[in-house]
Amino acid sequence: MFYYTYVYVLKSKKTGKLYVGYSESIRKQLLLHNKGKVDATKYGRPWELVYFEGCLSKENALKREKYLKTGFGRRFLKTRL
Repeated sequence: MFYYTYVYVLKSKKTGKLYVGYSESIRKQLLLHNKGKVDATKYGRPWELVYFEGCLSKENALKREKYLKTGFGRRFLKTRL
């Protein structure tokens, strides 16, 4: 049985900025972001999910998250969103 870890991108409805993260539960993570429980995103609330990818391991998700935070990754997201 596979357990996916997801890389997700949130967009602030307030500022328009993007936030990239990873989690085993996107729904739970989105609730935490919108309740202000995540320091990095509490001032951009509310957040909406705009993109996600499923990865077969936490290590792969972390690598993908790091890539999406680079200039090349941001450019990739800009073409996808």
